[in-house]
Amino acid sequence: MEPGRAICYSGFREGQSPESGIFPSYGQIKEDLLILHDHWKYLRLYDCDKHTDIVLEVIQNENLDFKVMLGAYIGAEMNNFGCQWGGFYSEEELAENKARNLDQIKKLIQLANEYPDIIFSLSAGNEALVHWTDHYVPIQDVIKYVRLIKMGTKQPVTFCENYVPWQEKLHELVEEVDFISIHTYPVWEYKNIHEALEYTKQNYYSVADRYPHKPVVITEAGWATNSNGRGIDPHNVSEDLQEVYYKDLMKWTDEEEILTFYFEAFDESWKGSNEPLEPEKHWGLFTVDRKPKKVMQKMELSMV
Repeated sequence: MEPGRAICYSGFREGQSPESGIFPSYGQIKEDLLILHDHWKYLRLYDCDKHTDIVLEVIQNENLDFKVMLGAYIGAEMNNFGCQWGGFYSEEELAENKARNLDQIKKLIQLANEYPDIIFSLSAGNEALVHWTDHYVPIQDVIKYVRLIKMGTKQPVTFCENYVPWQEKLHELVEEVDFISIHTYPVWEYKNIHEALEYTKQNYYSVADRYPHKPVVITEAGWATNSNGRGIDPHNVSEDLQEVYYKDLMKWTDEEEILTFYFEAFDESWKGSNEPLEPEKHWGLFTVDRKPKKVMQKMELSMV
């Protein structure tokens, strides 16, 4: 995996969401990718759904020079009583999720083989092993999915997770994946902007130093621009602070040649609660209506 700028991408706009079944159109996704094309080489996609089908189609048809990390979204296979916002399912729901997860893995394998020149790496899931997740999957099942993917594809395989479980809990999984993928969010852990980069470094090296035989990629790191005060102090997020974190993070990861997927390209208004300032809605470098936030305004001006 060559170094290069990387970003997490989800194209759902106002009134669209995976749950509603209303997906962005070919034209909307093309517009997004043309916005991103001048700044990023790598895209991370989370799900093998209609959105991903269209993204891959646009990249191929429009001859866009992107490389994609494609993930399968795996749902809960057991209840997680440590989750404060859900994580409780009937036995029937868990069985349905397990069947759907296997379908996701099969679709991931299919797409990886259909687009080998675009899809450069694969993820067996996202944040399904951390203690607070609402879609908990036992580690042995994740290992099974990693093995299935590796049997059916040629791309390197990972699993994307918060940095904490990698430190101890996931040592079995480390030996199964081709590289480790971590998530680090200082602002969710009550760090201010002056502490942020050093904390991100600590998160990264707590995993990388423990497993020197495995490459470590940062598949999520970002800074929100709004908050309703639940989980994140509103005074600790803004476009100014996002700009500082983005520039500091990119400088460090460029110097150290750490592939880092910034979270994320565009705000996603469908996420989280119905409150407009819900922080889950405000991680983008662009607003939901595709207007550049402060850091991107300056980057675009520098390119003129």
